Amino acid sequence: MKILGLDEAGRGCVLGDLVVGGFVFDLVGLARTIGPADLPLQAALRAAGADDSKALSARRRVEVREALRALGEPHTRSISAAEIDAGNLNALEIQAFLDIVAAVKPDHVFLDAPVNPRGIPKLRAHLVAMSGVNAWTIEPKADATWPVVGAASIFAKVLRDEGIEALSAEYASQGGVGSGYPSDPVTRAWLSRFLQAGLPLPASVRTRWGTLDNLRQASLF
Repeated sequence: MKILGLDEAGRGCVLGDLVVGGFVFDLVGLARTIGPADLPLQAALRAAGADDSKALSARRRVEVREALRALGEPHTRSISAAEIDAGNLNALEIQAFLDIVAAVKPDHVFLDAPVNPRGIPKLRAHLVAMSGVNAWTIEPKADATWPVVGAASIFAKVLRDEGIEALSAEYASQGGVGSGYPSDPVTRAWLSRFLQAGLPLPASVRTRWGTLDNLRQASLF
């Protein structure tokens, strides 16, 4: 039985790509019924360190990612700031999920819920109809509950971090770009320099985010 974990990194950022991660784990020869009582079926992933990527240090995430490569197959899709500005983030993210499912053809998909719990039944019905896969487990905090989702979150987060690190290196003379999250003072200061100088924003910036409107207002005073 082939199971697929799906998660994302960078959804709430004002800067950089949204990265969707998938991790395929083959449970050939094991029971086809997957539920909380069957969590030990994914024990090999947990033993390798698969967990909610936010619960791990950056160094540990990289270590675990390398250990996981021997246990399954990672898949990632990056959605650029320009694509997010031009489209609908929710639709883009769901399409990335479906693209990975189409490439993998799993028996069962585990997904960290990208919607409010009330919206899960509607989302599940849509994903079943669009993917042809009937077995979907969609839960909040699935990256902490299901190791296969934790593995997906690690691959997504490390790839996302590598992109931000490369961008920070490019702007090292300005003190870097920070984490890319709207609450990060380093990120806000970096964006404010462009706005205050009347310069065009780099292509890595999600220009439709409300953060930019707030910073534009602040730059007027």
